[in-house]
Amino acid sequence: MTTTSAARPAIAVTGLQKSFGDKVVLDGIDLVVQEGTIFALLGPNGAGKTTTVHILSTLIPADGGDVQVAGHDVTAEADSVRAAIGVTGQFSAVDNLLTGEENLLLMAHLHHLGRAEGRRRAAALLDQFDLTDAGRKTAATYSGGMLRRLDLAMTLVGSPRIIFLDEPTTGLDPRSRLQLWETIERLVADGTTVLLTTQYLDEADRLATEIAVIDHGRVLAGGTPDELKDRVGGERLEIRLDDAARAAAAAQALASLSDERPSIKADLVTVAVRRREGAIVEAVRRLDAAGVGVEDIALRRPTLDDVFLALTGHAAEPIEDDQAAA
Repeated sequence: MTTTSAARPAIAVTGLQKSFGDKVVLDGIDLVVQEGTIFALLGPNGAGKTTTVHILSTLIPADGGDVQVAGHDVTAEADSVRAAIGVTGQFSAVDNLLTGEENLLLMAHLHHLGRAEGRRRAAALLDQFDLTDAGRKTAATYSGGMLRRLDLAMTLVGSPRIIFLDEPTTGLDPRSRLQLWETIERLVADGTTVLLTTQYLDEADRLATEIAVIDHGRVLAGGTPDELKDRVGGERLEIRLDDAARAAAAAQALASLSDERPSIKADLVTVAVRRREGAIVEAVRRLDAAGVGVEDIALRRPTLDDVFLALTGHAAEPIEDDQAAA
């Protein structure tokens, strides 16, 4: 079947392989990132996420596989790929001795923009990232959130169609993280494609159109956040009892609501329900009939933490550069 240019994905990866010495870091990665979406790579320490980004952005060569970015082969057409992308790594590319405006003008010069166009572009980006008032101040005086916004603004000087964000909010306070999330969402709303790696599962849940969970250099699962959560199972009732000694009686009363045996942890009983409609009302009715007191009851969907744990066998943890771990 012939694929039209309109349907061509922003990034297409098939059988990507990479080793550092005897250590296999990528063992046949397949990825498809559609234009105008946010694609998140999730995985534990050393999973291969940063190595994947480095290959996609032409920083290091692959050992095998086919990699297309913006319709160009990353090996044979590396210059065309670089012209279409922007990269913001885990560590800021900002020169702290320059002002915010000077950092942007330097990037404009590197992109061969004329002086007038460079100043116009710098002013527009300072305004877009709420940095106009700080534009004439040295970057050394910026907060962490301001530095990350300036770093991302520098990435956008060349108007890239595709942006790679490697751990974009690491070290930021909650308010700065939220501001950067909103900035990323606005970029995608304007048609930019974003591939990000993140150690924060709530970040992937908030931002990503699609997620790939990778471990030991292989994709374990992929899909939308909701599709991944559905793989773990449906909704779960969590009942906090006012007397932990009644947990067995509560589990027995609720057993027929589920195809699985209810789990008990002290005063918390968890039940995977077949259907969510009326589940809380029915559970309360049964517990009352069994004489079991309830302190709290809630219906909860699986989270990406549950997905991560189910797929990798352990909870998410802070993630270092996987090349360093190689």
